[in-house]
Amino acid sequence: CKTRLPVGHLDSCCSVSGHTVRGTVNVTLLQHPHSSSCRSLRGSSPVIMLTVFVVVVALVSQTAARYTPDWTSLDARPLPSWYDEAKLGIFIHWGVFSVPGFGSEWFWWHWQGQQPPDQKYVNYMSQNYPPGFTYPEFARQFHAQFFNPDDWADIFKASGAKYVVLTAKHHEGFTNWESPNSWNWNSVDTGPHRDLVGDLAEAVRNRSLHYGLYNSLYEWFHPLYLIDKKNGFKTQEFVLQKLLPELYNMVVRYRPEVIWSDGDWEAPDTYWNSTEFLAWLYNDSPVKDTVVTNDRWGAGCACKHGGYYNCEDKYTPGQLPTHKWEKCTSVDTLSWGYRRNMKMNELLPLAAIIEDLVRTVAFGGNYLLNVGPTPDGMIPPLFEERLRGVGDWLEVNGQAIYSSKPWRVQSENTTVPVWYTSKGLTVYAILTAKPPMSTVKLLAPKTSSITQVFLVGNPTPLSWAPVNPGGGLVVLLPELPYTPAQAWTLGLDFVQ
Repeated sequence: CKTRLPVGHLDSCCSVSGHTVRGTVNVTLLQHPHSSSCRSLRGSSPVIMLTVFVVVVALVSQTAARYTPDWTSLDARPLPSWYDEAKLGIFIHWGVFSVPGFGSEWFWWHWQGQQPPDQKYVNYMSQNYPPGFTYPEFARQFHAQFFNPDDWADIFKASGAKYVVLTAKHHEGFTNWESPNSWNWNSVDTGPHRDLVGDLAEAVRNRSLHYGLYNSLYEWFHPLYLIDKKNGFKTQEFVLQKLLPELYNMVVRYRPEVIWSDGDWEAPDTYWNSTEFLAWLYNDSPVKDTVVTNDRWGAGCACKHGGYYNCEDKYTPGQLPTHKWEKCTSVDTLSWGYRRNMKMNELLPLAAIIEDLVRTVAFGGNYLLNVGPTPDGMIPPLFEERLRGVGDWLEVNGQAIYSSKPWRVQSENTTVPVWYTSKGLTVYAILTAKPPMSTVKLLAPKTSSITQVFLVGNPTPLSWAPVNPGGGLVVLLPELPYTPAQAWTLGLDFVQ
């Protein structure tokens, strides 16, 4: 029962009326008709044969539902419903790059990878570190001594987010867990000497949040990757010896419900063996029923293949996409990782975050908001303030966001910018600016004699009047409560 099968298949045994049959229990039982165990069933009693027949019939129906390692099959997989219902997630970029805390998480590449090197990074190193200092030496200063996963999870819960995605490994190759394929370049062997991925997983899940992991396919300076790259990606030493074993291990060990893939663009998906990995993930992995993935699985895959689409960083479509998508963006507008020299005017204001969130949800997307912790394990107070501000707004207005669907009209700007969402029989009109008068005009909704309007957070029905017989209404607003988010939501029942 330990016979090795091709990548993408698991092997186990089950007993059927005393006869051993190869297959995968509780996933898909694949009967091998030429095995000796199957041949031994010949001449068995009718009861045993009937049992086997029932099992085989069940297997045929189950096998039909399996995904094959090609994009036609994989792209047809329905997205698990929890993801679309969640709407808001928190992204965390944390690694050795947090130690220099300068420029961005691409520090190593800008300093020593790109040609010619970025002089800004060269000067930073020459002015602050001794000659001969190497990037791996930063790992010893990645202490994470103040990292309290429960504190982080409390902040994420307070933000109103429903899922959290941590960088398990960025392009520098350093893993925030004890990867057996990244000896001495991981958070257990050096630096924090802690399983950062595992510690945060427990805290996040204890607060009923979904947990996901970011993983870079490529590594800037891994020797095997550089060999494959030199060979025009016609060899796969890095993929077979480093990337795939590490990915399988990560999934089985931590069971992430989001795999946020990145670093794919230099090589095609056939080099990364992406479709074979995803077929295993969707068919046989411990998260096969709940996991969601993005679209970064090889050059040309973005906005075309995968689970939900990222398309590009900070992707902002101008109209309603036909495929589920996600906008990832960062509180720090200049970096995903921590910067020691960030300034207030380089951070997204709360009102801008809320408007961006509302726009994204109105267009059917999810919103993944990034923060970069310090190398000692703290979420900077300004980031925490932004996250808690988002949560305060969602505590009142969340019914217009969570589990909502795009409406037939996504926006209008008659009086002030308005974004529409819907849920059940209710349409929500989210105002992302305070109207200059005590009324607001909405032209998109078509009213009837039973139409009701209310301010979310205030149960008192609002007075309204039709604009014309074909549709539209003018709503008399109460005194709008102060909110630093500068956004208010009207609920409209019985409109079209």
